[in-house]
Amino acid sequence: MKYKLHCFAQSGNAYKAALMLNLCSADWEPVFVDFFNGATRTEEFRALNEMGEVPTLEAKDLTLTQTGVILDYLADAFEQFDASSVPEHREVLRWILFDNHKLTGNISTLRFLRQFTTQGENDVTAFLEGRAKAALGVLEKRVSQSDFVVGDEPTIADISLCGYLFWPDEIGFSWNDYPAIDAWLSRIQEIPGWVHPYELMPGYPLDTETQS
Repeated sequence: MKYKLHCFAQSGNAYKAALMLNLCSADWEPVFVDFFNGATRTEEFRALNEMGEVPTLEAKDLTLTQTGVILDYLADAFEQFDASSVPEHREVLRWILFDNHKLTGNISTLRFLRQFTTQGENDVTAFLEGRAKAALGVLEKRVSQSDFVVGDEPTIADISLCGYLFWPDEIGFSWNDYPAIDAWLSRIQEIPGWVHPYELMPGYPLDTETQS
C-alpha cells in the first residue's frame, strides 16, 4: 500500500510520522504542504483535514491526523515500534501525551518564534524556554535510566519525543547540557532508516522571498 504524508521539512510533528514510515520501510511519498504561504488555511486542505494541521496521512480509505494517532496506527499496521503488552502500551501512551503537552507543545513554539520570526527575545520566549527545559529535565532523567523511553527497545514514544530535537541550534539549546538525551538521540540515529528531517521531507531550505 502506498501512503501519502502531507508534510513540510520544518515541521517536527510531520517528521515524527515521516520518520516512522521510513523506519518501517513503508512505501510512502511526501506531499509538500506550503505552510508558510498559507496552504493549511485553504478550503482544499481543510476538506482533507478540518483541523488545518500537518501531518495528514492518507492510508487506503483512511485519512488520519494528529501525530499520536498516526504513530499508533502505523505501529499496529507494521507491528513495529509497538508496545509488547497492555501495561506497556499505556506507558507508551503516557509518554506520547507528555510529549504533546509538555515537550513538543513548548519547544515547537519556542523554535518557531526564534527561527521563523524576527520578534527577538521577550517574556514569551523566556516562559517557553523555562517550560521546555522543565520537560527536557524529565526526559533526561528517564533516558539516563534505560536506553529508550519505555524499556530497552525503541517505541513510538521515542519517535514522538525526538521529533523536534534534531534542531538544537534552531531551538537555542545545547545537548551538552543534557548528556543522556544526547546519547539517546544518537541511539535513535543508529536505527536503520533514520534520516534528518531536512533530508526526509520537502521544503528545505525555505524560499524566504516568497514566504508570507
